[in-house]
Amino acid sequence: MAMRVHILAVGRMRGGPEKQLIDDYLKRFDRTGRAHGLGPVQMTEVEDKSGQGMAREADLLRRALVRGATLVTLDERGKLLSSPELSAKLGAWRDEGRSDVVFLIGGADGIDPSLRAEADFSISFGKMVWPHMLARVMLAEQLYRAATIQAGSPYHRV
Repeated sequence: MAMRVHILAVGRMRGGPEKQLIDDYLKRFDRTGRAHGLGPVQMTEVEDKSGQGMAREADLLRRALVRGATLVTLDERGKLLSSPELSAKLGAWRDEGRSDVVFLIGGADGIDPSLRAEADFSISFGKMVWPHMLARVMLAEQLYRAATIQAGSPYHRV
């Protein structure tokens, strides 16, 4: 059984180099991951046009969550993982029979603490804060890398 992957993010991605990179890595992930029970991947964006902040963003994100999914936040307070560790985590969730995993990327102020507390797992890309558009690129690349590790591809070199 395949485990579907969802990226749920605050803010709208416009055209440009970041979008091209994300699209490329997610297409590669779908191609590589499918044979290993990972994917497809779906990107969902929410936007708080009222400017009410993190609490409102959290409401929009909760409405877009996939019921029963494993919820993973991207947060500077999260766990630092190597690429092989992320790949192993995805494989373990898949092997446990989890049908969906959602990676949550907050807006400019991060993820509301109440929603962060609901996460099953939290990942950090380091102590630095990254713009949410770059965080999407980095996540897309790491998902592809995780799939190539599962596939035994030479893309990831130790």
